[in-house]
Amino acid sequence: MSGHGYEDGRLNLPFVGIATFGKKPYVENWDKIDADVAVLGAPYDFGCQYRSGARFGPRAVREASTLFSFGHAGAYDHEDDATYLASDVRIVDLGDADIIHTKTEESHANIEYGVKKILDAGALPVTIGGDHSINIPCIRAFAEDCAKNGPIHVVQIDAHLDFVDERKGITEGHGNPMRRAIEKDYVSGMTQLGIRNVSSTAKEGYEDARARGSDILSVRQVRKLGTEGVLDRIPEGARYYVTIDIDAFCPSIAPGTGTPSHGGFQYYDVLEIVQGLSKRGNVVGIDLVEVAPAYDQTESTQILAAQLLLNFLGFIFHNRK
Repeated sequence: MSGHGYEDGRLNLPFVGIATFGKKPYVENWDKIDADVAVLGAPYDFGCQYRSGARFGPRAVREASTLFSFGHAGAYDHEDDATYLASDVRIVDLGDADIIHTKTEESHANIEYGVKKILDAGALPVTIGGDHSINIPCIRAFAEDCAKNGPIHVVQIDAHLDFVDERKGITEGHGNPMRRAIEKDYVSGMTQLGIRNVSSTAKEGYEDARARGSDILSVRQVRKLGTEGVLDRIPEGARYYVTIDIDAFCPSIAPGTGTPSHGGFQYYDVLEIVQGLSKRGNVVGIDLVEVAPAYDQTESTQILAAQLLLNFLGFIFHNRK
């Protein structure tokens, strides 16, 4: 399509066309990734302890993201007086990692391979789950990148701590990812935001997390501190890997998830934190997990997920300039 206007091209409304993420180009050949951002679906949900269905998360978030594909000129935000995700930010959609049902190791290996291909191409990986166990292969994929470019600080936005070491031999379910991450010598620390109420992690897990360098804040603590107070606790100038569990949000606005927890964040609670992060350091990886669309007839959950990801990407590339 030539030009930046509508006169010489298609109108291309949200409900028209193939539902790639943000209606961006689909790249089937992972050896030919030439982009600033590459989106990978990880439709794996065998790590769930309660309600499954997050395997349909990537598909739902992609479809929801078409609502925010604003044609040719990016999206102008009058509050920030900035145009985000204009044509100078190149985003591609790689489709999904192959999932082998009932086989965690192989499925996770396929996700890790995809994220590694994105990093090798010099793009920012955005992985859409799937349950939170998919963070485990995403973090694994950073081993070589971190050897070259330095460690990552993990920022987790979630209702649950996900810091279980092992139960009945399970080490890679959706209750384990933050424990697996902190074990990596290239994960320098962790900030865990939104953790609240009755958690899936026992008291020992919290003590273990803090002993290993984690800062844990509930929704109420985050609100009391305010955005700047929270950001001040996160190492400045670091490389951040951000993992967002959609159940961090209140189920009143995001019911489409397997483990809903009331008292969660509202949209701007999280948006302002990720916007601040994009100014405070370098966001080098993102995953968004646990969208299970079947539990939300209104489709609000996946719209929230897509809106958050696109805004976050807009902030990252705006502030990199």
